[in-house]
Amino acid sequence: MLTTLIVFILILGLLVLVHELGHFVTAKRAGVKVDEFGFGFPPRIIGFYKDNNRWRIAGPKTVQKESTIYSLNWVPLGGFVKIKGEQGEAAAEEDSFAHKGAAKRAWILSSGVLMNVILAVFLLSAGYYIGLPQILDENNLGQAKISEKKIQIVEVVDRLPAQKEGVQIGDTIITIDGNIFSAVTEIQSYLDSKAGQEVIFEVKREEQIITKKIVPQMMETGKAGIGVALVETALVSYPWYLALAHGFLTTLILAKAIIVAFFSLFKDLITSQKVMVDVAGPVGIAVLTGQVAKMGFIYILQFTALLSLNLAIINFAPFPALDGGRVLFIIIEKIKGRPVNQKVENFFHNLGFVLLMFLILLVTFRDISKISDIFSRIGNYIKNIIL
Repeated sequence: MLTTLIVFILILGLLVLVHELGHFVTAKRAGVKVDEFGFGFPPRIIGFYKDNNRWRIAGPKTVQKESTIYSLNWVPLGGFVKIKGEQGEAAAEEDSFAHKGAAKRAWILSSGVLMNVILAVFLLSAGYYIGLPQILDENNLGQAKISEKKIQIVEVVDRLPAQKEGVQIGDTIITIDGNIFSAVTEIQSYLDSKAGQEVIFEVKREEQIITKKIVPQMMETGKAGIGVALVETALVSYPWYLALAHGFLTTLILAKAIIVAFFSLFKDLITSQKVMVDVAGPVGIAVLTGQVAKMGFIYILQFTALLSLNLAIINFAPFPALDGGRVLFIIIEKIKGRPVNQKVENFFHNLGFVLLMFLILLVTFRDISKISDIFSRIGNYIKNIIL
């Protein structure tokens, strides 16, 4: 439990800090004053700022200074950036966010999302360089190095022998009747010869070796089977330049899948008033983190990249209080030819924030209400993503 909490805090902290760093860098480059860049969330432990080219200490109660305060705070969940004029104040001052043109403001708002996308590409590229678990396709491996080859179960069909005996997605086949197999075709040939006879499977699930006695039966295809789909997987690593290309391509593929999933979510809500896909809140993500942490460092890289991309896409949605919602108001400003009334914009952002908090609480309650089966359900979800 403690390991899960530590890993969860580190991952969340990295995602938020990278996001806020994007806002910080672009604001500075655009000539906007950053009042404070904080590591963690207030209350402040200590801070530092420059005064006449000398670093000085900013205590917990130190307020705005002429230069940026770099602070260390008590709540270790990422960080924050306090930008001058972000709520529309000080619009007449040149170093205020509100004073800048629409393009610069949109760029500052979008940069956090961009940084999360870049982080996802970087983590996936690093993973491909170190070695990520992949389904083997001999035609597309090229210069890749292969290690830890294994045969895994990626689908279990309901009401067939494997499902009845408790075989799960993600299980690795170690032996069948004491025999070691290196290819799916070899297993198929062996099962064909054992149709109607009891076969002893040894499978690995996480760190456990489990024995299953299963009787293969003839399928509609004319082949014997136990009701599973098998694939050959391995850790596949690439030279750095190919790893970068694969990281970028995988980021695009994942982004498309996430966007399609969100559209499906809203379609379900509108048409059937039911959510047909799993939506995880903070509790669900924390449980996912615990499952991934048990699987190893390389899986944590994949998971962090996936979360970073999710954060980017969600944050850029044109919804009030999110970065995408703020960019939307800038677009409206350009269409109208004048800024939206600041009180009206603030009202919508505050309303959006309240709705988001309500949604997070709702999803969190849903996660907690399903805590009895959440480990097995989420574990299977992770295995599907990884495979």
